[in-house]
Amino acid sequence: MSKQIGILSGIVTVAAAAAFVVTWSSGFLIAAIATVDASPLTLLVWRFVPLAVILLVVVFITGAARGIAASDLRRQSLIGLFSQFGYCTAVYAALAAGIATGTVALIDAVQPLVIAMLVGPLLGLRVRGVQWVGLALGALGVVFVVLSQFGRSDAHPLVYLLLLVAMACLIAGTIIQRRSKLQTGMLATLTIHATATAVALVVLAAATGTLLPPASVSFWVATALAAAFPTLAAYGLYWWLLRRVGITALNALLFLIAPFTAVAGAVLLGESVTVVTVLGFLLCGTGVATVLVSEAEHALGDDDAGAGDRDRGAVDLQADEARTPELRALLHRDR
Repeated sequence: MSKQIGILSGIVTVAAAAAFVVTWSSGFLIAAIATVDASPLTLLVWRFVPLAVILLVVVFITGAARGIAASDLRRQSLIGLFSQFGYCTAVYAALAAGIATGTVALIDAVQPLVIAMLVGPLLGLRVRGVQWVGLALGALGVVFVVLSQFGRSDAHPLVYLLLLVAMACLIAGTIIQRRSKLQTGMLATLTIHATATAVALVVLAAATGTLLPPASVSFWVATALAAAFPTLAAYGLYWWLLRRVGITALNALLFLIAPFTAVAGAVLLGESVTVVTVLGFLLCGTGVATVLVSEAEHALGDDDAGAGDRDRGAVDLQADEARTPELRALLHRDR
């Protein structure tokens, strides 16, 4: 009986992992399709404003925001502006400009490497040599993927700088979060982030004349799908899988999002996938695998040595993120 339960549990986990990759990828695909007929800002406004209102009502009813210090409120708002407003605005603008969905999805695949390697030293955390190798391979893979898209889409080469803006926003949010001793709960944190983002989006959309939504049914279907799949379904599966398989395996799943999105973009949107594109994804995958294997070996060594012998100053950023899943959710929640 226990064997059957174990098999069933494994099947459920695999199914959840597959659903996670599909729903997370859908955020890029929905945005690429919806921004053909609507401004990225318009789509984002009507994705975040209803979500913020719902979260505010829930927080008010549950009292989840009770006792939050004003300083924590300000810092969380700033983190939300970077990690959601800045990131999502840059990503949606990149998709609307014609950058391939798989290329944009690479942000989710490689940004943990960039944060671990580049932000780690800024925070006084040690980065091992093999992890720098992983970063180099991942960066080379990104270059290959981007180069494979030149001349094959309507995007101007300078538009690819939006991907750097999105990455920079995530890194900025990470630095602020890591240097702040925030005590807000997850529900309150998400509410603050969504509300700050909604307010910023409304102000920017009003200033650019893109606040009013189109009357088309397809627009509201797109916003509903964006709220249901990449926001609610993918986010819920993220937390469930985090408890089920751990942060290392979840990082591997996050990388699968990029090639899956590229294939789906080729099938649904006619986007180009070349040999160079595939080579780029393979290099990125090798880089991610290098870091994950190194991290797993390091964590195993720490366990063998005993928790009492660990030097917190020598623990790298990704190992620390495994103990602070709130940061992982902050970095990966919205696309």
